Amino acid sequence: MGRSTETFSKKEKEKVKQKKRKDKEEKKEERKASASKGQSLDQMLAYVDENGNITSAPPDPNKKKSINTEDIRIGVSRQEATTPQDATRKGVVTFFNESKGYGFIKDQDNQDSIFVHMSGLIDPIKEHDKVTFEIEMTPKGQSAIAVKKAI
Repeated sequence: MGRSTETFSKKEKEKVKQKKRKDKEEKKEERKASASKGQSLDQMLAYVDENGNITSAPPDPNKKKSINTEDIRIGVSRQEATTPQDATRKGVVTFFNESKGYGFIKDQDNQDSIFVHMSGLIDPIKEHDKVTFEIEMTPKGQSAIAVKKAI
């Protein structure tokens, strides 16, 4: 006489599989019953209001705004060209490392910290010196050139 090959754990696993199949079928039937196929185009459309929110109501044509395409800025804003009168600026050296050959100048007008390299110096400078300088745009940002000690 042979012993049955079905063990308790095998029977339990099979029960769990059957329950999952049954649950899946029930969910499928429920989705079919509640599905609203054949909706009209108006029910499927969504609109965006003036604040950027999605709504089901079409926008009011009276609230329509016209926007000039030149006013739209994407990416980095354009730098204004410096005028000759503000080409020479005044500032104070906040940091300068003579051995490495670079430092920073704090602009008196807008309190910006501007990079200065040894190659842009006319007079030798050190920290806390008052200087006059011009600004040059480099790929990494503003850099001070023609740096002289202010008298």
